[in-house]
Amino acid sequence: MNKVKYIDALDYIASEKENDSELSKVMDEEKSKMDLAVEITELRRSMGLTQEEFAKKVNKPQSTIARIESGEENPTFKTIFEIGYAVGKQVNVSYE
Repeated sequence: MNKVKYIDALDYIASEKENDSELSKVMDEEKSKMDLAVEITELRRSMGLTQEEFAKKVNKPQSTIARIESGEENPTFKTIFEIGYAVGKQVNVSYE
């Protein structure tokens, strides 16, 4: 009788990342993009603003804010700093 081997998805992904430097690079880039998307979404929500209200405050189209928050768009440092300045927040960049 054949036994089915179950593998944890996170273990599998970690193993694949470890063995494929290109995959690791792409996954790390996507994670950074999504981390930024979450940060901007949380900032907007903490201010009690809709995407449209936030977009007006930061002088960007609502569609841009939506793309950033969904991770579809990777904003430039210029855009990130413009958003921070417009809402009175300091932007910190670090390498880990």
